[in-house]
Amino acid sequence: MLNFLSIRDVVLIEALDLSFHPGLTALTGETGAGKSILLDSLGLALGERANARLIRAGAREARVTASFEVPADHPVRNILSEQGVPAESDESLILRRILSADGRSRAWVNDQPIGIGLLRRVAGMLVEIQGQHEQMGLADPTTHRDLLDAFGVPAATRRKVAACHRTWREARETLEAAQREIETAAREEEWLRHTIDELSSLAPQPDEENELAAQRQALQRNERRSEAVAAALAELTPRDRRNSGPAAALRAASRALHRLLPAPGRETDEPDTEFEQQQAGAQEALKALDAAEVALSEAESMLTRLAADQDADPRLLEQVEERLFALRAAARKFETSVSDLPDLLKRLTERLNALETGTARLVELEAATAAAKAAFIAAAEDLSAQRVKAARKIEAAVMAELKPLKLERARFVVELTPLAEEQWSAHGLEQATFLLAANPGQPPGPLGKVASGGELSRLMLAIRLVLAGRSSIGTLVFDEIDSGVGGATAAAIGERLHRLARDMQILTVTHSPQVAAAADHHLRIGKLVRNGQTQTSAAPLPDVERREEIARMLAGDVITDAARAAAESLLEKR
Repeated sequence: MLNFLSIRDVVLIEALDLSFHPGLTALTGETGAGKSILLDSLGLALGERANARLIRAGAREARVTASFEVPADHPVRNILSEQGVPAESDESLILRRILSADGRSRAWVNDQPIGIGLLRRVAGMLVEIQGQHEQMGLADPTTHRDLLDAFGVPAATRRKVAACHRTWREARETLEAAQREIETAAREEEWLRHTIDELSSLAPQPDEENELAAQRQALQRNERRSEAVAAALAELTPRDRRNSGPAAALRAASRALHRLLPAPGRETDEPDTEFEQQQAGAQEALKALDAAEVALSEAESMLTRLAADQDADPRLLEQVEERLFALRAAARKFETSVSDLPDLLKRLTERLNALETGTARLVELEAATAAAKAAFIAAAEDLSAQRVKAARKIEAAVMAELKPLKLERARFVVELTPLAEEQWSAHGLEQATFLLAANPGQPPGPLGKVASGGELSRLMLAIRLVLAGRSSIGTLVFDEIDSGVGGATAAAIGERLHRLARDMQILTVTHSPQVAAAADHHLRIGKLVRNGQTQTSAAPLPDVERREEIARMLAGDVITDAARAAAESLLEKR
């Protein structure tokens, strides 16, 4: 329900803060006092179309804030959650709107900026307004089916229809997707077959690129090691006859030095110290040459063994690189990664298989879709039958309320119109429309076209009485529901408003003392002049001032004792 309304700089209102309470609240005041400004301000907070003319003269902008008490399980909470608007810790919901002088406006819910469309959607789940010039809720035919269902159709029936429609829709979507897939595959069949053959010949394996890259690196390292060993061994091995290699050179040097030594068993005639020193040096050089020859031989043997141990296979490296390059070329061709090639082959194969086996699958899907449609129609026809019964009941219940509301000549009709198949929905096979024949002999027509503002408001009151407790809307606003009536009819309106206020919060702008006396709370709207400026004011009335206000409504400008007594009598009848 509406708890609080803060208005700043709207028409004649500079600053006004109003608190509201459960039950029925009457808003009264002389004509032109500003009652409509209050409703315009509330409408601004609820997302109604704004006009810069609402801004008070001299002000830069108009601001309105409306605070509501909304239970945690109210449907509006789901809407806000879907839109990412966080809930407050308590049950309050605050709607705020600012209108600038250029005609643009901004909106917030719980201090989160939102679009006007969302504001209007949220507000429509909290408040319904019925006025003399613009009706919200009842005059909108799109709301009538839900109102009818809330009155007399079990929720389980509606849930079953919604579930059956969802199953049918999903089956239909699956069928349509399969049909599109087959049509696409048929157009691409030649390309599919060629691509599948190409990829099948390539036979890409999962993670093959990484494995080949690692294998290629290892083979390249082995090849570099083999080349180094072979190069070293080549330096020790004779290359041609002119270059016999280091081993042959060592042996030739050794033979040359042996010529400096005496032949075995030969002695010199006389000692020669210099010759002996040369022989000793030659002997040392020969030993070094022998050691070098042995070391060289060992090195050659070691290199030969090392070369034999190397497993470098140039052909294997070539094969690995050819495979790796082929996979990467295929990935570039099909605009994907190498790692995705196996999945690509799988997907294309499935598409081709779908083409080849699609007819059988389509038959199955068509059968499943037909069965789902039949189940939906059966459930929806049961819903339709229950709607017919509910329509007759709500017609009778509303008609019973019309006579005391001075609508005894009117005829209320619920029309159920079958929808074309393409319009079937989770709500069933038909649209419900509330119609009214205001006078005998006239055909029933749309509520907003055949009923005046007052008649429509009283009709809405009758319907709301019949639907009491069946709506998520917590606040109902009437603007001059008693227009054009008085006496017993006004009293009947007041009594019904008071009765309806047991189930929801009711605000009513009224000129009828009977309606005002039936209220639980009373706000008087007036004008005052402050600093040379006319301003609208509003104040709750205690009991004594309330009696005076009702007496004024009865007697006019001059309040008599008889009017006070009549006002007291009306208040006692509450």
